Amino acid sequence: MTSNLDKRLEEHNSNGSKGAKYLRAKKPVSLVYSETFPDIKTVMNRELQVKKWTKAKKEALIKGDLELLKKL
Repeated sequence: MTSNLDKRLEEHNSNGSKGAKYLRAKKPVSLVYSETFPDIKTVMNRELQVKKWTKAKKEALIKGDLELLKKL
């Protein structure tokens, strides 16, 4: 979660320590999906929800395939 997507993407792709450890070995990374929320609590709940999803469900979200997303 971030309030500045461009800065956060740059941090993930830099050699610094601010990027997520999981992504350090997967460079370069690119942004494929984002959402905007009104408050931090809603952001955190959504992030936890999506992290628990299967890869197939996340791919359906990225593609915008709402019918497949509902099925999964």
